[in-house]
Amino acid sequence: MTRPRPDPSSDLMSDPRPDPARAPEPGLRQMPVVLGIAVICIAIELVLQAADQGLIGSPLWRRLAYQYGAFWPGLLDNWKPNYPAQPVTMFFSYAFLHGGLGHLVGNVITLVSLAGIAVARVGQRGFLAIYAASAGVGALTYAALLPGPYPMVGASGALFGLAGAWQYWVQADAPRRRRAWITLRAALGLIGLNLLLLWYLDGRMAWQTHLGGFVAGWVTAGVLHRSKS
Repeated sequence: MTRPRPDPSSDLMSDPRPDPARAPEPGLRQMPVVLGIAVICIAIELVLQAADQGLIGSPLWRRLAYQYGAFWPGLLDNWKPNYPAQPVTMFFSYAFLHGGLGHLVGNVITLVSLAGIAVARVGQRGFLAIYAASAGVGALTYAALLPGPYPMVGASGALFGLAGAWQYWVQADAPRRRRAWITLRAALGLIGLNLLLLWYLDGRMAWQTHLGGFVAGWVTAGVLHRSKS
C-alpha cells in the first residue's frame, strides 16, 4: 500500500485553509493508542513464539490462546463458550492474535503505515473508532459468509478498515467529477489485492473479514467526516 499524494487537479489546492487530510503524519510517540495496540500484538506473539520453542510455559499456550481469544463463528450458534462473555469479546480479541511471526510483522508494518494517515485526519479517538468498527464488522462478515466453523485470528480486518477510511478521504477530497472513478478504483484494488493474497497464501485467508473491514472503515470515515461538517 502506498500513501496518498496531493492531487494537483483538486479544488482544495487553492483553498487557503489548513487541510487536515494533508497535515503532517504524527510519529508513534504521538500516537499512544496505536503504539499500545502494536505493543500488545507483538508481546502476545513473542510469548507464544517462546512457548512454541519450549523456552517458557508450554507449547499448548498457543492453542489455549486461540481457544479463548480467536473468533469462532460457532459461538454465534450453539457452541458452548469457555467463559460467558466470549461470544462478545471474540469480536475484538481475535485482532490481537496472529498465526506466526510473518503474519504479525506484515500486520504491524501495515498498521504503522496507515495509522498516521488516520490520526492526522480524525485524531486518536477517530482512529480507534475506525479500527474497532472494522474489526467488529469484519468478524461479523466472516461469520456470515464463511462456509464452515473455522476460527480466525489477525488484525487484517481492522487494517483493511483503515485502508477503506483512507480511500474514503481520497474520494471525499477529490473534485466531484473524479469521485466515481476513485470509488471504482478502490473497489477494484480491494478485489485485486485479495485475489493476490488468496493465491499467495494458497487460499488460507479470511477475505470475508477484509471485505467487511474495508466497508466498515469507509462508512465510519464517512460518519466522522459528516459529523465535522
